[in-house]
Amino acid sequence: MDIAPLAASFGKAFLFVLAAVLPILNPPASAPVFVDLTRGLDRGSRAGLARRIGLNVVLMLAGAMLVGSYVLDFFGVSLPIVRVSGGLIVATTAWGLLHAQHLTSENKARMAQSLTADNVRIQGFYPMTFPLTCGPGSIAAAITVGASLHEGSNLPVSLASFSGGLAATALTGLLVTLTYRYAGRLLRPLGEVGLVVFLRLSAFILLCVGVQIMWTGVTELVRGLAA
Repeated sequence: MDIAPLAASFGKAFLFVLAAVLPILNPPASAPVFVDLTRGLDRGSRAGLARRIGLNVVLMLAGAMLVGSYVLDFFGVSLPIVRVSGGLIVATTAWGLLHAQHLTSENKARMAQSLTADNVRIQGFYPMTFPLTCGPGSIAAAITVGASLHEGSNLPVSLASFSGGLAATALTGLLVTLTYRYAGRLLRPLGEVGLVVFLRLSAFILLCVGVQIMWTGVTELVRGLAA
């Protein structure tokens, strides 16, 4: 088989998945939240946590893209339900961040002592990976684009498309890792007060995103009932 159609399918799927998922994921918007939640960690632990979050993002997006639609069909769960439930989690987390008290030096030291390797490992998935970084919107987008990458009975083209999609998820995970790892340096010019203000604004935007995800799911459910 000519390699040109396969290369074209790979490139098209790569750009399609990247354009569909990365703007929703938006790592720079979550960077202030990551910095605030990891204040008690040293530089090495924070870098390790950033790598773990990036890997988790790749695994979640790849899994959602490859088998997400089949899993939802198996359990009889629709995408609108996923959006409502996930949006509720995002909104609740953002509400807590919005009203969280700023940590004093004493609280930071206490947090640093209470964070063990096991706690960091757990936080690497919840809440840092899901729902703060890779939320229901990103998962729903990955499921949707994964379903669109099927090319019927043309197995080579389907494999090339999914390879392009997986490459895009790998690049997305790398961008998340780099953004979180160097988030402190990127946000340092803001200063202590500027970082607090930026965190509150980010939490408010995250709250709006959660409400929007819920509203989209509720609208789809109501539209389905009306139909």
